[in-house]
Amino acid sequence: MAEKSFKYVIVGGGVAGGYAAREFVKQGVKPGELAIISKEAVAPYERPALSKAYLFPEGAARLPGFHVCVGSGGERLLPEWYSEKGISLILSTEIVKADLASKTLVSAAGESFKYQTLVIATGSTVLNLSDFGVQGADSKNIFYLREIDDADNLVEALKAKKNGKAVVVGGGYIGLELSAVLRLNNIEVNMVYPEPWCMPRLFTEGIAAFYEGYCQNKGVNIIKGTVATGFDAHPNEEVKAVKLKDGRVLDADIVVVGVGARPLTTLFKGQVEEEKGGIKTDAFFKTSVPDVYAVGDVATFPMKMYNDIRRVEHVDHSRKSAEQAVKAIFASEQGKSIDEYDYLPYFYSRSFDLSWQFYGDNVGETVLFGDADPNSATHKFGTYWIKDGKIIGAFLESGSPEENKAIAKVAKVQPVASLDQLAQEGIGFASKI
Repeated sequence: MAEKSFKYVIVGGGVAGGYAAREFVKQGVKPGELAIISKEAVAPYERPALSKAYLFPEGAARLPGFHVCVGSGGERLLPEWYSEKGISLILSTEIVKADLASKTLVSAAGESFKYQTLVIATGSTVLNLSDFGVQGADSKNIFYLREIDDADNLVEALKAKKNGKAVVVGGGYIGLELSAVLRLNNIEVNMVYPEPWCMPRLFTEGIAAFYEGYCQNKGVNIIKGTVATGFDAHPNEEVKAVKLKDGRVLDADIVVVGVGARPLTTLFKGQVEEEKGGIKTDAFFKTSVPDVYAVGDVATFPMKMYNDIRRVEHVDHSRKSAEQAVKAIFASEQGKSIDEYDYLPYFYSRSFDLSWQFYGDNVGETVLFGDADPNSATHKFGTYWIKDGKIIGAFLESGSPEENKAIAKVAKVQPVASLDQLAQEGIGFASKI
C-alpha cells in the first residue's frame, strides 16, 4: 500500500483537530501540506451538541449545522472547506500504530502516513462499565455518548421506546444534561450516582442542591450514594432492569452511562513523557519529542495562573490549545516567539432552561449568593471561591453576557474580598471590577 506523506498531520478529528485546521489556514499552510486523520466518518464538529440540542424532540440539531467552528462564533467548516483549502481530510481511518522516531503512523487498514510535524489531538474515550466487570453491561440499549454515532443510536432508541423508562448512571456533566434531555423526550428518568451530591468535582453542596431540586421538579428521580452493579436483559438482549449496590432494582428500557473518560494516549506510550494521565507539554504544547505537539484532552500543560501543571477536559481548552500549538509551530519555523499559554479555566453547561458558567479554580472557602431556591420563578445565583483573601473562582447561573464576562474578569484579576462582602454584594461585586 502506497505511503502518504505530509508536512503536517493532525491525528484526531474532534474539536481540537478542527480548530487546529482553521489556525493552520490562518497561518498560511499551503495546499497539500496538511492532513487530518480521524476515525470518525464526518468532518470535525462541536461535540457538546451531542448531549444537548442533538437529542431535542423538536428542532434537533443536525450536521452540517454544528461543524466546527460555530461553537465559538466562527465560520462553519463544512467538509468542502477542507478540500477548498487543500487539506486532506482522511475520515473513517483509525491509527493503530505511531512510531514517533520514524515519524510514521499506520492505520487499521495498513495504510502508512509520514509527517514532519505531528499534532496529537486524539481526545478522550468514555469509561465503559464492562471495563469494571459490571455484569450484563454489554446488553443492548445501554448507551455511552462520545461520538455522533452514539447520539444517532440513542435517538433511534428514544423513538423505539416512546414514553419509556431510562436510568442515567452518573451525576456529572453527561448525567445532568442527558437527564434533562430525556425528560424533554417524555422519558421517565432515574439518575443514579455514588457521590453525596451531583457534579462534586466542581459543585459545592449548595450549588448542587439547586440543580438536584430543579431536576426533581422536572420529574427526574435522583438516587444518591449507590452504584449500578449489574443489568438484567430480555431474551432479545435489550436491557430491562438495573441492579443497584443498595439492593434496589430499577426498570429500564434505556440506560445511559456517563461515569467519566480517559485520554487516548495509548498509541504514544513509552515514546513521549507523560504526567497526570496525559502527555506532558510546555506552554506551547510541545511534547518531549521534537516536532510532536499534543492538544486538548490529552495534554498535561503548565497552568500559568496557578503555577502548576494540569490536564483539562473541556471544549474551551480544546479549541484554545489547538490554536496555540499551531501558532507555536509556525513561530518556530519562522524563528519568532509567541506568548506562553495563559489559560483561565472555564466550564459551562446548559440544560432545561438553565445555563451556568464557571471561571477560575474551585478551591478555598465559598460563599453562595443570590436566589438558589429551585422552586423560585427566578433563579439567578452564584458562588465565589476565596483563597488567601482573594477571589480565585466564580460560578453564575442564568447570568447575562455582561455578568458572565464580569465573573471571568474577577477570576482572572483575583481581587481581595471578604466572604461577608461577597455575600452582601453578590454579582454586583464582580460587575464593578
